[in-house]
Amino acid sequence: MNDHYIVTVYVMIDDLLKAMQHKTDVRAGCSDAEILTVGIVAAQAFQNHHERALGVLQRLGYIGKVSLSRFNRRLHRLLQVLYQLGWLVGEAFQGGKVYIIDTCPLPVCKRVRARRCRKVKGREFYGYCASRDEHYFGWQLHLVCNTDGIPIAFDLLPAKWDELVGVQELLAGLPEGSVVVADKGYISQKDEILAYVYGGVRLVPRYRNNMRGNSAEDTALLDAHRRQIEAVNSQLEKMGLQRLHASTNDGFAFKVLASLLALAFHNALK
Repeated sequence: MNDHYIVTVYVMIDDLLKAMQHKTDVRAGCSDAEILTVGIVAAQAFQNHHERALGVLQRLGYIGKVSLSRFNRRLHRLLQVLYQLGWLVGEAFQGGKVYIIDTCPLPVCKRVRARRCRKVKGREFYGYCASRDEHYFGWQLHLVCNTDGIPIAFDLLPAKWDELVGVQELLAGLPEGSVVVADKGYISQKDEILAYVYGGVRLVPRYRNNMRGNSAEDTALLDAHRRQIEAVNSQLEKMGLQRLHASTNDGFAFKVLASLLALAFHNALK
């Protein structure tokens, strides 16, 4: 966390809110842009601990006086606004040709507490992460990034659902002629054809050893860009995305969205 990052995030959010014709209640002591900035800075530097971020930014003089309870109420009311900001930022960075898609596990609680969990219930939330060889209970983040590690499109789905369930919706918003590299979880000739026919997007998964191999060109493409999504997953893990504490689904969703925006601003400013 530094002055440059905080000020830049605030200015960008404020400009985007003005472009969306969003207006803060005239009775509020802090603008909605300031409230959202605290949420994003909390994700980037405080592992989504809002109380700590609020206290630090107030002491440094970045925002005016606002109580923690009022801050939390306003933050929850801005969930839909934050969602729109996430898509606007993603659209702004759709300038490249190559993108990376992957999934990330988002546990909501320990598996032993799954039956007592109030946020989500059902077998569809019992998932398995092959890369970590572990079972978990919660959500699965589906994420499309550009080659700079900036999130372009995203979705939250139950952990047990197949990775291919939401792939067409994620690829639909990409520019025609895009190439999307993926891991073995996205092997599907049907989805490759659908993405190319309806969106002009070429999905390039890494095939297994017992299947038809990737061409030399695709292999080079996979080797060159697959490491970027691992770096993105590592950044999100450092933000505490696998250890989020939230009392409600809205609170959980807000912290996920704030983490993605924090990641986008961080990688864009590098």
